Formats: sequence, structure tokens, C-alpha cells
Amino acid sequence: MPSFFSQLTAGIVATAAVASASTCDIYASGGTPCVAAHSTTRALFSSYNGNLYQVKRSSDGKTANIGPKSAGGVANGAAQDSFCSGTTCLITIIYDQTSNANHLTQAPPGGAGAGPGAGGYDNLSNAAQAPTTLGGQKAYGVYIAPGGGYRNNNAKGTAKGDAAQGLYAVLDGTHYNGGCCFDYGNAETSSDDTGAGHMEAIYFGNIRVWGSGSGTGPWIMADLENGLFSGYNPKQNAADPTINYRYVTAMLKGGANKWAIKGGNAAGGAVSQFYSGQRPAGYNPMKKEGAIILGIGGDNSHGAQGTFYEGVMTSGYPSDATESAVQANIVAAKYGA
Repeated sequence: MPSFFSQLTAGIVATAAVASASTCDIYASGGTPCVAAHSTTRALFSSYNGNLYQVKRSSDGKTANIGPKSAGGVANGAAQDSFCSGTTCLITIIYDQTSNANHLTQAPPGGAGAGPGAGGYDNLSNAAQAPTTLGGQKAYGVYIAPGGGYRNNNAKGTAKGDAAQGLYAVLDGTHYNGGCCFDYGNAETSSDDTGAGHMEAIYFGNIRVWGSGSGTGPWIMADLENGLFSGYNPKQNAADPTINYRYVTAMLKGGANKWAIKGGNAAGGAVSQFYSGQRPAGYNPMKKEGAIILGIGGDNSHGAQGTFYEGVMTSGYPSDATESAVQANIVAAKYGA
């Protein structure tokens, strides 16, 4: 039996590792590296010191890139405040922090109908509409209203077909609706509905058209195309609870005829598993296409709303231990209103 001292030492080392690493370092250590990493609030690699997002101000059309204050750190919210002082800024690019350059930009029109705005593209987010803090340092999330959304239809390294992947997102649990569909994750490359199983994305909201969880919502579910699923049963998984913390961690992972949903309070505690098991009927094998969406459905359905702070997509099916460590890192970031 290990001594008390050795157990204490191991705990200190584990805590230090979570504190010094960031979420993509943890996924890489678990053998499921990030293939896309998006955040307007902080770096998701401990060594990352590049751009997090770009803003464009309405007064003169000029743009500025916002990065972390230091490598692996919190976004420089003061730089945005200074650049956007006296005018309105929109978020034009959410940069991918991996080497794949899977940046998210204004979503193009899709099969659900032309979006609002010039050329049918979706609306961009007001850069100042989702202020937050991380460890007391000011930063901004991505506030998406109905009609808004981001996309990359030419992503590299993302899971395709029945290949395994993992995802997480930190969201505002109080900002949602029953529109379709506030998603983050893997979608069609055509911006059109190409059939069941062609998507695998985190959904957050309280729509009841397809499936639901318990209570009144909102719920963390999986958008697998032609259906939102809370478990194997297409109608309801009573074990998928209403979850509306101010900051929510939503997790989804999928592999060969298996998938799981987890969720929890991004400001404290562990994540809980809401479903783990086989694919719904008609969704095995999967036919993922590998595009990346934020705030919209796979066919550019844009009736939903929500706020996104950070999220990643991985290669491979993350272990429970890896996801627990990721949640500990998110909690350690100390999101606050």
C-alpha cells in the first residue's frame, strides 16, 4: 500500500500537471490529440501564443487579432476594449490553435435556406456581448443570436466516416432556446443535409422536435443529423438531465457503434456521464464528413442561440480519465461572470 506521503506527492504532481497544461495538452497525453481547438477566452495549449480570434470594427472596417496575454494564458480582453472603443466590433474569425488551421469564419448559406445578411451568409457575433472572466481576468465569449453562425467546410484532420472522435465545449447554460440547432462539432462539407449519421456534434438547448432529456431543458445532446439524440432511444433519455449552470461543460465522443454524452458545471466539480452505449438504429456505421460548425445545424439551420467560450475536436475516442482531467483543467481556469 502506498504511503500517505507518496499519495500526497502524487496528488500534488497531478494537480500541478492540470494547472500547467491546458486541455489539448491533456488530450495529447491521453493519446487523443486535438485536431481543432477554438476559444476566444484562452489558449488551449500551454505553449500557444498565437491568435485566438479576429475582430472587425464598424467605424472604419479595420481588423485586429486578439491573442493571449502570454503563452498558454487568458485572452487579452483589454486589447479588444481598446481597439473597439467608441464603436461596434464583430468577431470575424475564430482561429484554430492546432497546426491544422481549422479556423471558423462566417457560415455560408445552406440547404435550410439562405441566411440573413449580404450574400445569404449568417450574421457575425458582436464581440462585446458575452463578457466573462477567467481567474479574474476579463475576456469575451462568442454570443450567437438566431441568424448567426460560423463554419469551416474544408477542415483538415477531423474524423470522417466511422472514425472515432471526442469533443467538448464550454457554454453559457443560461443562454439557449428551442430553435435548431446550437451545435459545435462535426458536420457536412456541403452545408446541406446529406442524411442520418453524417454529423456528430454537441447540441445544447431545449428543442423537443426529435429527442430530449428529463425536465424542461436545456439538455446536452448529440446532433447526428436527422435527429438530436440524448441516448439510444430516439425520443427521450431520462438520465440526460436539465443542465443550466452559468458555465456548462458539454462532452461528446463517438467510435465504432459506441458513443457517450457527459456534462457538468464548468466552474466546479466533475463531469457526469448521461449516456454511454451503442448507436441509435440507423446510425451504425457513421458517415461523418469532417466539416466544423458553431451555432448552427449541418444544413445551416440557424434558429438557435447560445454562447460559446471554448471547445475542441480530437482524433480518437478519449478515455474517461482524460475527460476528467480536462474538466479539472476547465474548473482551474476559474470562469466567472
